[in-house]
Amino acid sequence: MHYETNCADRIKIVWWDGSGVCLYAKRLEQSKFCWPRIGPHRVQLNHAQLLALVDGLDWKKVRPVAVKRPQSVG
Repeated sequence: MHYETNCADRIKIVWWDGSGVCLYAKRLEQSKFCWPRIGPHRVQLNHAQLLALVDGLDWKKVRPVAVKRPQSVG
């Protein structure tokens, strides 16, 4: 079951920054946020996925990229 409401163009994020509670709110003007399916499990987003969600992109398509360290310098 996919959950959508009339307010799928709005998001509110509440977090603790170590000294108090912060609230971030955003409303998209031309698109809707890509919400996860409703279920008994929590959804954890990494930094890149959260940025994609806030920008109105499909955060489920964001994957971490492995970066290889150079073998030698110079």
